[in-house]
Amino acid sequence: MKKIFTLTILSFVLQIHSYAQSAKANFSIGVIDTIHSKVLNEKRIINVYLPEGYDPKDTIKYPVIYLLDGSKDEDFIHVAGLIQYLSFPWINQTKPSIVIGIANIDRRRDFTYPTTVAKDKQDFPTTGSSEKFISFIETELQLFVIANYKTTTNKTIIGQSLGGLLVTEILFKKPHLFNNYVIVSPSLWWDNESLLKLKPDFSNQSKLNVHISVGKEGDVMVRDAKALFQKLQTSIKIKTTFKYYGDMKHETIYHTALYNALVWLNK
Repeated sequence: MKKIFTLTILSFVLQIHSYAQSAKANFSIGVIDTIHSKVLNEKRIINVYLPEGYDPKDTIKYPVIYLLDGSKDEDFIHVAGLIQYLSFPWINQTKPSIVIGIANIDRRRDFTYPTTVAKDKQDFPTTGSSEKFISFIETELQLFVIANYKTTTNKTIIGQSLGGLLVTEILFKKPHLFNNYVIVSPSLWWDNESLLKLKPDFSNQSKLNVHISVGKEGDVMVRDAKALFQKLQTSIKIKTTFKYYGDMKHETIYHTALYNALVWLNK
């Protein structure tokens, strides 16, 4: 009798193990695309989140959110989750959207224009290629996304820190590339704040929405973010807002700032 009971227990355990093995499946929140960039002369990984119900065979099209620092071990996963949450029908704070996470290779190289500051050149010798990276976004990435995914003309770009510097540069120099700009804690101190000295021309531009935010990140960061906001307020083509998070630091501001920016854009 003891032997039969032991075999029965063993059989039960084996059945449970077999069921657990058969029930396993991969969990996916998106797809990984690779683009060979002629502009950058390298392959770039693009992480893509597709909203619930996305079907390449139907006629429904979706807004596109371009995310800098979009590697899987950077901001892609938590931002895609935030977009999913805000677009749930019972939340309804943003539209279901495609998220294009641009994975990094060398963010200091890609997100900065050349600097005249000798110490920056010495400390960060690869910097200064933002013009090429912007060209990649304009002439290769956006065309790739349009060709491969069902998109509307509603395009948002999000960047923090050096990413916020790049987003600001695109806004000033190529404003037609996006209609929504989310700028978090921008590193506008770069090259002695030279970007803030530019006089961008928005006269031929369609309406733009720009959300700027900064935390308790030092006098220079706060001053520059406010200066950017004031500069943009002079254009009737730009709807802009500014949010200061005095209880948050550079490391903690991003998710809260992005949540509020997306809700603001939806309104």
